[in-house]
Amino acid sequence: MRNQQRGFTLLEALVATMIMGIAVAGILNALAASSRNVSRLTQADRAVLLARTKMDELLVNDALPRKVFLEGRFAFAEAGAMDAGWRARVTPIESAPEAVDLNWVIDRIELEISWMDGATRRSFSLEGYRRALLRPGEGI
Repeated sequence: MRNQQRGFTLLEALVATMIMGIAVAGILNALAASSRNVSRLTQADRAVLLARTKMDELLVNDALPRKVFLEGRFAFAEAGAMDAGWRARVTPIESAPEAVDLNWVIDRIELEISWMDGATRRSFSLEGYRRALLRPGEGI
């Protein structure tokens, strides 16, 4: 009577190991891609928050000059934070006919936020509107 042994042959074990290696390589590749996407989305989310904060500052500041580009950099407290800056312009778009000093005017504020993502420069723009008074001597 012959002994019946149960188990895997060497060939079966090698095939199973190869299949498992391919599966693990695919999973590691997917994890690396997810990690890159998380980093990029984190920077974009941070840029959106910076843009909202800067736009709020610009909307409430009545002393901003019109028809002039304003620029600045964002200062970060944490080390290794992204390098980001902004550029804005206030343009009067609507006013009373022949508006003079201390008349109401509608201003358009254009804001562009830019940051470096490795060697790539990324940016996006926002715009907002506000009602303001023409300062003495400013006119349109």
